Amino acid sequence: MDEYINVDKTFEKINLVNQRLEGREYDGCHFKNCDFSGASFIDCVFSDCIFTDCNLSNTRLTASSLKTVDFQLCKLMGIRFDECQNFLFSVSFSDSNLDYSWFTNKKIPKTVFKNCSIREVNFTDTDLTKAVFDGSNLAGTIFNQTKLMEANFSTAVNYNINPEQNFLKKAVFSLSGVEGLLQQYNIKII
Repeated sequence: MDEYINVDKTFEKINLVNQRLEGREYDGCHFKNCDFSGASFIDCVFSDCIFTDCNLSNTRLTASSLKTVDFQLCKLMGIRFDECQNFLFSVSFSDSNLDYSWFTNKKIPKTVFKNCSIREVNFTDTDLTKAVFDGSNLAGTIFNQTKLMEANFSTAVNYNINPEQNFLKKAVFSLSGVEGLLQQYNIKII
């Protein structure tokens, strides 16, 4: 990972715990079983990359670009995605842990969160139009002034979304999840 430009490379079992990388580019790269926890990627570019079974907890992505990046089976706790570049920002997540992360002010329509733990994540002022939260746990997650038009929560659990503070037109919810839309009214559903 010492090279500044990396194209179509596979990086396996790389350990960069608490390390700092600056100004690197990764295009079409695959990261497998890597530990980047506490690392800082400053002004780096990740395009069409896949992270599989990696630990990125508390990784800093200051001024970095994530352009069509897929995270599979990853630990992404405490990531400040809101510090990433907005231009062409595109991510997807499956079977990953995003607890305590931030997406404030991001435009990430059509993002897929499949079987993820998304507990206590901050989605304030985020555009999640047509996002899919398939089988994901959203306990304690903050939705405030969030665009959730046509978002799919039909198999998500533990969400608490205030319809008066968010944009929910044509969003999809399961009947069992209706309680998560009514909690602020302090009513009982039996």
